[in-house]
Amino acid sequence: MKNQNPKLFSFAEVYCKIFGHKLEVSKNVTNHIHEYKCAKCGLELTDTANGFLARLTPKFKETNEYIRKIHKKRCRRVYANHATS
Repeated sequence: MKNQNPKLFSFAEVYCKIFGHKLEVSKNVTNHIHEYKCAKCGLELTDTANGFLARLTPKFKETNEYIRKIHKKRCRRVYANHATS
């Protein structure tokens, strides 16, 4: 049976496999956790708990969004306490 969705050839992917990805920060989740996107091929990566980079899967997106919300609440609370002091 033939594959219905063959993977298309991409020069950007070949370029990245030879020379490496050109990662740019696409989103700051917290001060230490970021989401990255390759400027050439569009590969999305994120920081993991152990400090490495991993592909940005839907599970990681959900986790990063949850962490961002917690971090944002905590920062608001800390800044509010300093303003009243």
